[in-house]
Amino acid sequence: MPEGGRLRIALLGYRSAPFSGGQGVYIRYLSQALMMLGHDVTVISGPPYPNLVGGIRLVKLPSLDLYARDLWSVTRAELSDPLGRREWLSKLTGGFAEPATFGERVCDWLLDHAADFDVVHDNQTLANGIVDVQRAGLPVVTTIHHPITRDLRVALDGESRWWRRAMIRRWHSFLTMQANVASRLNHVVTVSRLSANDIATDFGVLPSALNVVPNGVDTGLFTPLPDVQRRPGQLIATASADAPLKGLPVLLRAFKNLHAADASRRLVLIARPKPGGDTEALINRLGLNDVIQFVGDASHEDINRLYAESAVAVVPSLYEGFGLPAVEAMAAGIPLVSSDGGALAEVVADGGLLVPAGDSAALEAALARVLSDQPLAASLSVRGRQRVEEHYCWSVCAKQMLTQYKACIAAC
Repeated sequence: MPEGGRLRIALLGYRSAPFSGGQGVYIRYLSQALMMLGHDVTVISGPPYPNLVGGIRLVKLPSLDLYARDLWSVTRAELSDPLGRREWLSKLTGGFAEPATFGERVCDWLLDHAADFDVVHDNQTLANGIVDVQRAGLPVVTTIHHPITRDLRVALDGESRWWRRAMIRRWHSFLTMQANVASRLNHVVTVSRLSANDIATDFGVLPSALNVVPNGVDTGLFTPLPDVQRRPGQLIATASADAPLKGLPVLLRAFKNLHAADASRRLVLIARPKPGGDTEALINRLGLNDVIQFVGDASHEDINRLYAESAVAVVPSLYEGFGLPAVEAMAAGIPLVSSDGGALAEVVADGGLLVPAGDSAALEAALARVLSDQPLAASLSVRGRQRVEEHYCWSVCAKQMLTQYKACIAAC
């Protein structure tokens, strides 16, 4: 163990977009909390890069970043690199090679800088290169938020067209590598007991190698704003618009009836729908175009204010390995109605009203109840905030993660 207990931590993310997707949020706040506890943190990331606080070093490992540019803009020089060529060919054929190529790049970098770190923390890259880092003798802790096999199953269940099913399977082909890698890692952290069970089942990880450390939330950023007036008919949800796992069609069908009962009701969705996608088509069929507001690229401050302006937050997911939007809503002090999909029942507990995942009638009834019962809404606001303060502050979660780092170091 390093003298004085000050750890030098390498925190890895193969893509770490700062304001969309959970990985960039996780890296930003975990690195900040670890630094505030007195440790040295270096974040090593592929693009898009995270937005980090001062005092944390960022090492950029460029890729072709083909989700941010046209496939045909790639130059001959870029294709001369074997890893760049692999990314390009994979994207051309509907695959997703970024975890694998980042794993090779970060392995090379870490082996050249091994003496600079006491522990390496991989955020769900699950690539062969991570096993190579572990084999080289560096202590490696890996976070698996949940096995993406669950996303694959829900996506396939929601798609009947054979060619779309083939495309879905092709994009998820990296799961073969991830399952193989996960089963060879010595120290895996996940964010809920439910995820731990799913990882053991789907990825073959031994239960003895799994430990639970929940995600945290910035309780100074996501916080009640008592001076902001709530709009009594406004509902809000953060849900990827065209990701079947997030259960948005369930919410839309419930909201259709809620709006029919009270035409003043509106729904704010922190999401960006795909033009011509399934979500847009369903909204058109339900006739809800004029009463749904999509908000894209919103800052966390913007989202917190939208929570303060709304009467109830909804998390309709069919499955969550943790459910960060639910925790953010509870931290913001807005009454929460959530499905019990995946780990949501475990995470939300008595901090919100729970309904069966996929049941639009139950969701509609719970939302109608909160919208019409002010004492219940006020109680949910208080209970949700208290639960976050006790269990999901980043300082609490970072201390638990440090325990995992020290155990991993001691075992090497």
